[in-house]
Amino acid sequence: MRFGYGTNGFGNHRLPEALAVIADLGYDGVALTLDTNHLDPFDADLARRTAAVAAELQQRNLAVVIETGARYLLDPWRKHSPTLMDDDPALRLEYLRRAVRVGADLGAEAVSFWAGIGQAEHWGRLVDGCLEIVDVAAGQGVTLGFEPEPGMLVNDIADWRRLYADLGEPPNFGITLDIGHCRCLEPIPVADCVTAVMDHLVNVQIDDMRRGVHEHLEFGTGEIDFPPVLKALAPYQGLISVELPRHSHAAPAIAAQSLDFLRNAAKEASNDHIG
Repeated sequence: MRFGYGTNGFGNHRLPEALAVIADLGYDGVALTLDTNHLDPFDADLARRTAAVAAELQQRNLAVVIETGARYLLDPWRKHSPTLMDDDPALRLEYLRRAVRVGADLGAEAVSFWAGIGQAEHWGRLVDGCLEIVDVAAGQGVTLGFEPEPGMLVNDIADWRRLYADLGEPPNFGITLDIGHCRCLEPIPVADCVTAVMDHLVNVQIDDMRRGVHEHLEFGTGEIDFPPVLKALAPYQGLISVELPRHSHAAPAIAAQSLDFLRNAAKEASNDHIG
């Protein structure tokens, strides 16, 4: 079982320093959000800067997935805008195309993205945008992980299944599963959510959460029983990355505590399996 940490939880660190801390703590990888301070995909010399990050990752023996949840990268006034649901999604599509290119250059295990907030009648916009990115990713050998996000048009696992079907079930289009989201809104136990999507699982975000409240919490402060979840994740070979995007103020300490918690929960899950 391989644990990673999201760079969106190290927003006050320069990227090389964030990678150094994450590696020194003992993590196996990073979920790298392309953002203003962390490998900005719209800044100059992207290829050169990507190569430098690739060297850092290799030196520190860190695997990587690419995340695209930057808040104000595309619009300094509107969080996460534009999205695939907007009247003009061109800038979002360009961001995703660049994320795929960076993912290919870094050897990322997946590039993750989500729908955005929108009306049901605009479902076709989402399908069209995803089809374009699926094609771009297929051309570069990149696996996509699409994340159901509470409050967005693809809100839960059932919505992801509908989208996957409407896209024609492309082989490079998997699911990014946030464990906290499962507790927040899915109708079945969290561990059962993992089992239900295992055949399509390409990226995992992990955090604690409470029922009905979309707030990413430190482990042990929400309602999730983690050993059964990690037991359900046993067949999964990809990164399981801590997702605490509002905890940059204490990133090193929280990252250390998170890894200790996950290792203990994994040990408990393993002992339960043996028993």
